[in-house]
Amino acid sequence: MAIYDLFSKRQKRARGEVPDVYVYDRLPQPLRRQIVHIVRETFSNFYGPHPDNEAYRSVNNTLLKEYGSFELIKNATCDQQAIFDFFLSEIFIERALDVVELCFKLIGDLPSRPPQYSSKNRADVTSMAEDAIMELNARFKEHGVGYQFESGQIIRVDSQFIHNEAVKPALHVLRDKEFKGANEEFLNAHEHYRHGRYKESLVEALKAFESTMKIIPDYA
Repeated sequence: MAIYDLFSKRQKRARGEVPDVYVYDRLPQPLRRQIVHIVRETFSNFYGPHPDNEAYRSVNNTLLKEYGSFELIKNATCDQQAIFDFFLSEIFIERALDVVELCFKLIGDLPSRPPQYSSKNRADVTSMAEDAIMELNARFKEHGVGYQFESGQIIRVDSQFIHNEAVKPALHVLRDKEFKGANEEFLNAHEHYRHGRYKESLVEALKAFESTMKIIPDYA
């Protein structure tokens, strides 16, 4: 996968027609369609091109169960169509992001899947998953949408500098199994923050800090 710096993009940058602040309440249709392309290409490369393959079935069934529904859209002929049509038409951004998070969580887990799932070697699968996630995050940024996929979750980004210099390094450290509890609390804080539950976010962030401080003496 690659992001091409098209002539039209360069012209927009030259005219200053690029977003300089993040938005959180909309996912532009071009971005949604780009995400569909990434998911379809990655799922097809690993699980095969069938529109009812294991990945699409898993995402569809999870959404149906969690939403308490029997169908995402009317008259869908396959899991792939149900997921993509729902994603492209859903007006509530949080539900649209549910689709993104579930799909890319599966993509992020690809390197740990048993070898028989794909003819590709482990290095190729790892590279494919990392490339897909990198492209997703780049597309978010390209459209000025303030979300990123990190550590298996969609998290809100308010400042790219803070995200790069503080949030990502923290998530990298917290991946170690010794910090499992602190990692869950840190991600819970982001989830509360994304939904505007700032008091709960602060509580979880402080719990993550406390858990980390308790572990550091033994970890070092």
